[in-house]
Amino acid sequence: MITASGHAASGVIAMMDEVQRAAGDSPDACGPVIEDPQRSWLIWLVPPGTSERWIPHRYAMCLGRPHRLALPPLGQMEPPGVFWRRRLRGDRLAPPEPLRDYLDRFQPGPAPHEAILASVLCTIS
Repeated sequence: MITASGHAASGVIAMMDEVQRAAGDSPDACGPVIEDPQRSWLIWLVPPGTSERWIPHRYAMCLGRPHRLALPPLGQMEPPGVFWRRRLRGDRLAPPEPLRDYLDRFQPGPAPHEAILASVLCTIS
């Protein structure tokens, strides 16, 4: 799932950290989040099949098959380049239901839809 990064998105990450703590997961992080500072995007790793159930949303775009994602190296925890804002762990992904609620609450923008669609169309042609 792709959202804008920035101050509002940092609020979403903080709240998702709280969701994971309440679920009894690690006290230090929500599910994995990649930051692309060049595009000002956050890429949230959500459970497989989420894109098939995801209702269109003003602040997020959920892509599934046939799209692919190149992950940054596991040790890349800061810029330059794309990095892990919250690191990948084998035991969790970002839960989409609370993520959707917090996106509505914090409204990170600008919405990535047009840029994502343009990049997808460029790779198809």
